[in-house]
Amino acid sequence: MSTQTTTSTIPNTKNHFEVLDGLRGIAAIGVVVFHFSEWLFPDSSKNFIGHGFLAVDFFFCLSGFVISYAYDDRIQQMSLGQFFKLRLIRLHPLVVIGSLLGIIFWFWAPSAFNTSKYSITQIILLSVTSLLLIPMPTMADRLLNLFGLNAPSWSLFWEYIANILYATILHKLSVTALKILLFFATLFLAYTAYDKGTLTGGWGGTTFWDGLARLGYSFLIGILIQRKQWIIQNKIGFIGLSIMLLCMMMMPYVGKYWVSELLVVLFYSPLLVSLGAGTINYVSTQKIAKLSGEISYPLYMCHYWTNWFFAEYLAKTKPSTSDIVLVVILGTLALILFAYIIMKYVDKPIRKYLLQKYGR
Repeated sequence: MSTQTTTSTIPNTKNHFEVLDGLRGIAAIGVVVFHFSEWLFPDSSKNFIGHGFLAVDFFFCLSGFVISYAYDDRIQQMSLGQFFKLRLIRLHPLVVIGSLLGIIFWFWAPSAFNTSKYSITQIILLSVTSLLLIPMPTMADRLLNLFGLNAPSWSLFWEYIANILYATILHKLSVTALKILLFFATLFLAYTAYDKGTLTGGWGGTTFWDGLARLGYSFLIGILIQRKQWIIQNKIGFIGLSIMLLCMMMMPYVGKYWVSELLVVLFYSPLLVSLGAGTINYVSTQKIAKLSGEISYPLYMCHYWTNWFFAEYLAKTKPSTSDIVLVVILGTLALILFAYIIMKYVDKPIRKYLLQKYGR
């Protein structure tokens, strides 16, 4: 019996890239740890996972690859309404669930946040905009996040923009036209990195357009990786690529770090997608890669509410380093379990129902 299977080429029948999906889960876990560690290391250069935010650029690149792979050969036979309906069914239930968690735990709030200073009108407006994924960077006590009730929604907002652009324009363009767009997207990304001194922006009102710069390059290169089949056959596997992905997020701050961040987004992140699409999926890691992929999106969208409780824990108890490490480890494991429960008993049943009722 063979001890491995491979997903190294894209066949005529649709294949499922379980290693790429699994890497999305590893990136989501990295983001969770990054968000916890931000409270411990306000200076990102001292944070052991200080470049965890680069996981978002990996997400954008992977999204371009997956959307192109899934829809390039059939979107012409679909109406815009059908496409958007399918994407909303896939993405929006967790937007709503993450927002509801943010609303619930804002009122069941740590003492550090005073909800009484917000009027009923403001609360309703914040809740509605969060549920509908409309940016509203007005909450000063949430660092002017585009989505104060669930900060990670900012990247989903740009994901929606990418889907709209793909369905209306990008799928129609030739490879040459996409390369021209990629050239200008590269200039925009390079200017943003140089101007801001980092590529960490896009999540807040003061760095709104940084999100477009990060989306533009990564999403386009993801599409081109799929269309041009820039897929690298390899035997690295899920474990090896997970280590490579973690190395990206744990990259140290050295010199003019905007340069290293730019190079990672331009070359290293797309390389991971190319390698992930062409690697062998060993039997020994198939189950963990599959599980990692399944919990990735619910983990990303449903974890941030815990950060405010973690901040209060740090402020009130002044814990030792060993206690903090233990809390972060246990908290991350608990959130992985929570994400699994959300995926299995909430998100999947909702999407199944919506697909049956509205997916045609």
